[in-house]
Amino acid sequence: MINTVDKTRVRETHLRRLFFALALPETLQQNIVQWRADNFPPEAGRPIAAANLHLTLAFLGEVSAAKAQILQQQAGRISQSGFNVTLDDIGHWPGSGVIWLGCKNPPRGLLQLAQLLRSQAARSGCYQTPLPFHPHVTLLRGAVRPVALPAKTHNESFRADHFLLYESVFARGRTRYNIVQSWPLAGSERRFDAN
Repeated sequence: MINTVDKTRVRETHLRRLFFALALPETLQQNIVQWRADNFPPEAGRPIAAANLHLTLAFLGEVSAAKAQILQQQAGRISQSGFNVTLDDIGHWPGSGVIWLGCKNPPRGLLQLAQLLRSQAARSGCYQTPLPFHPHVTLLRGAVRPVALPAKTHNESFRADHFLLYESVFARGRTRYNIVQSWPLAGSERRFDAN
């Protein structure tokens, strides 16, 4: 006798690695990549691809389709104004091997949006770190040795007029972040819905 697999059950157990984030404008991504190349030697760490540069708001981890749908519905109910983000800080977390660009004084809207998304995720059973939210863009990974940080950042700014749900996909030795859905801030138009 041959066992057949119930396709519905397989679909229900399929997990996706998801996170909410702010996308960086393409021009800003390219500016950051150039600035990083000018300020860090190749041995400093593994550079993040320009297309993968983003500011994480809430990491969700491995999520089922049903839980993802609930989180997307909750995100769609968020009503908040857009805000400006200035990347004017830089740091190195040797324990996790991350070199990052961040905000010295994050805008209140950014902190509120991250808190809302993290709270919704926690209530839906997605583990949230007890560490305080530290808005940042990861520049390099694998930076476990001491690294000379530039005395000054490039002080890049961008307008956050939407936030997104991304899926992290690892294939052919590379990680790619695919947009699942986008929600506007401050009355902006909805930009993308993959569903």
